[in-house]
Amino acid sequence: MKKSLLALAIVLAMAGCSEPEAPQQSQASDAAASAESPLTQAPVSEEATESQRLTAWLDEQFTAELSFSPQRRTRLGDKTDYDKLDDVSEAAMDRLLEWRRNSVAEMRSTFSYEQLSEDAKVSWDIWEYALERAERSEAFRHHDYIFGRGGPHAGLPNFLINFHRVDEASDMDAYISRLTQMDEVMRQYLQRSLRAVEAGVRQPRFGYDYAIAEIDRVTRGAPFTEEGVSPLMGDIETKVTTLLENGQIDQVTAQRMLAQAETALLEQMKPAYDEVLAWLNADRNNTPEDANGVWALPEGEAYYNHRLYLMTTLELTADEIHDIGLAEVARIRAEMEAIKDAVDFEGTLAEFFVFMREDPQFYFPNTDEGRQAYLDLANVYLDAMNLKLPEYFGILPKADLVVRRVESFREQDGAAQHYASGTPDGSRPGVFYAHLSDMNAMPRYQLEVISYHEGNPGHHMQISIQQELTDIPRFRTQYGFTAFSEGWGLYTEALAKDMGFYEDPYSDFGRLATEIWRAIRLVVDTGMHAKQWSEEQAVQYFLDNSPQPEAAVRAEIQRYLTGAGQATAYKIGMLKIQELRATAMTELGDKFDYRGFHDTVLGGGALPMPVLEAQVMRWIERVKQESITQ
Repeated sequence: MKKSLLALAIVLAMAGCSEPEAPQQSQASDAAASAESPLTQAPVSEEATESQRLTAWLDEQFTAELSFSPQRRTRLGDKTDYDKLDDVSEAAMDRLLEWRRNSVAEMRSTFSYEQLSEDAKVSWDIWEYALERAERSEAFRHHDYIFGRGGPHAGLPNFLINFHRVDEASDMDAYISRLTQMDEVMRQYLQRSLRAVEAGVRQPRFGYDYAIAEIDRVTRGAPFTEEGVSPLMGDIETKVTTLLENGQIDQVTAQRMLAQAETALLEQMKPAYDEVLAWLNADRNNTPEDANGVWALPEGEAYYNHRLYLMTTLELTADEIHDIGLAEVARIRAEMEAIKDAVDFEGTLAEFFVFMREDPQFYFPNTDEGRQAYLDLANVYLDAMNLKLPEYFGILPKADLVVRRVESFREQDGAAQHYASGTPDGSRPGVFYAHLSDMNAMPRYQLEVISYHEGNPGHHMQISIQQELTDIPRFRTQYGFTAFSEGWGLYTEALAKDMGFYEDPYSDFGRLATEIWRAIRLVVDTGMHAKQWSEEQAVQYFLDNSPQPEAAVRAEIQRYLTGAGQATAYKIGMLKIQELRATAMTELGDKFDYRGFHDTVLGGGALPMPVLEAQVMRWIERVKQESITQ
């Protein structure tokens, strides 16, 4: 039975499901069903047996799902199909959707929902929910913008450079094999882009400009031009040299690898990039000078509502989200006024914004020394936070975290910092990336809060803990929901205040600046995509209510224009987690424990908001029952 998202919270507490159809068990299901507990142990309950069978089956299904994406396997540290790139054609998208349909059908016919444990029911519901999202997305297959900022033209080089590890000679051969497939992959993306424009879907003109500039940076330098060494060739040379120095290959093999790689870059990659570049330059002329939100696309209103659902996992309307944003902006402005007065600034809040935006004391020098100082200070904040974490969290991440500047070929002035997860086995650390090409767009008073958001206890903690979980099906250690992950990141910014950080009032103002930034997103995202605001109108609203540098504001607004709805997930997710914590505090009184609450939120992996709410409510009831029996 297909459950709606709004019913998930009820479903988790009440085992309502249609009767199973004729069984169609997989090998994993058969094995789990036939397993018997040792005679020395108590008999395994029917609930445990059914839950164990489902977990084994879901692990098998996730392995099958990964077969659709060799690149995803690589990101997880798995070298299966290490010499292949993803098939990104529409035919491949059809095959994956049909596989999801069959998988859910098999689950419904093979297992009894009523016989599952509560946590196994969560797994069932998320597996169904993944299909529901895919089904609802099918109607808008051509609405996503492909060749914009950070598209596959930059994403593929980034993947090979940062995720394709070369530990032995065969890994380099696999790298070269992937280079030879870049033409096919880029042309598949181009074909999908052509289908999109046939359907009347084009991104704003600046998206074309971003892609054109990124392609230039990716293909500048040897072997493409005489201006230095291109990013990919530089990475290849580094990895081949390391193999040579470690004695894993000889000089002849090294030369062969370099020659093969150069041939692939020139004969497979470059022609495909040239085709994409030619199309971008030609189709750019078909875009209007002024950027519009998705309201201007065919079925634009329906598409935007779909995006809001995907990003928030809640059935909120654009008007509801817009109003929440306006209320939050007003609340946070009042707190900013209090800090302005506390530091004895004479002037209006708008004037204080200008002061924070323009005064040199709030910025590192726009030099390599200034960039290194920025990275060093981030590590200072994170080191202090790590000492405090055990007081608020029972589960702590095992994976390492590093702070790093974004690679030059994908760096953008004023672009938002971001996090890239490590591998589940810890062989690759999590990375907090910062765009440092323009230090005048990187205020130091916001660095403390951003460090907590991207590092600990934010994204690094949440994603690392999720990947390290061992008592849930493997897919739940990897699936993500934007409202959960970004809501958690923003939640931890405020949590750090409760933990005693932001001793500098300007850093505390930076915390409010990033929170109002996310509240502004609710207003401008819905404003541009549902209320037909212009790009300049959104920029002005942002500048009127935030100390963010104008370069950063303009980069942000363009990001929202090309990723409709994504920006709303942060604040909506944060508010939901804060609401759940407030409920727990009220219900439990002196029995409330931060570590118990946080471990409940993080201990089940990323969840849709209604599922998370059900999880927290069950925890509250358990704590109540435990206090009665003590």
